[in-house]
Amino acid sequence: MVWYREKGVFISLSIIFMWFISLFCLLHFFEVSWKNPFTYLFMLIQAHLYTGLFITAHDAMHGAVSKHKKVNDTLGKIAAGMFAFNSYRKLFPKHHLHHRFVATEKDPDYHKGNFLSWYIKFALEYVSLWQILLMAATYELLLLAFPKPNVILFYILPSILATLQLFYFGTYLPHRGIKNNKHHSSTQAKNHVWAFVSCYFFGYHYEHHNAPGVPWWRLYKEKEKMIKS
Repeated sequence: MVWYREKGVFISLSIIFMWFISLFCLLHFFEVSWKNPFTYLFMLIQAHLYTGLFITAHDAMHGAVSKHKKVNDTLGKIAAGMFAFNSYRKLFPKHHLHHRFVATEKDPDYHKGNFLSWYIKFALEYVSLWQILLMAATYELLLLAFPKPNVILFYILPSILATLQLFYFGTYLPHRGIKNNKHHSSTQAKNHVWAFVSCYFFGYHYEHHNAPGVPWWRLYKEKEKMIKS
């Protein structure tokens, strides 16, 4: 099977193109009105697509996008870069440290603290000064072509909301407190619709740690298997 016929490649490219096309249309064609409920709905959809970019990069870190390493890593780098200029090269080792030393002092994602202190530690761990500068420069460039409310609502705020979404459902909820199992992780109750909407099935977090090579779009099957066993 050639790489462009792989399901993981198709799904990854779909998320990348949906994010880009959605952003362009919302910046170029949508007139922001604070009384229009679609303003807020589209902002949340764009945040969800931002989350999808990071999940795509995450799957690439586990080699779950494509069996062809070059294709897998290229899509991972593109998806990571589109999400607030994240560096795939820097994310890769940190994420694998998380899996290797989950919920220990060597785990870069873990923190013994409340939600706010944990989130601050998480942000400091993954957000660099270069990212902030590049986002600021991109913001100023976009203002030359698009209305300011559109740029803020559909480019800046969704990236922040997606970061919160990823942290809350993919790190904080699964790993807070003491988990007496081999993966030190909890999992959401079975609800595939909510699991997808909340964080691309990553609320099924024990299942992810148990089978890290399984892509996000098959995690619900891992949930079914865990329930049966």
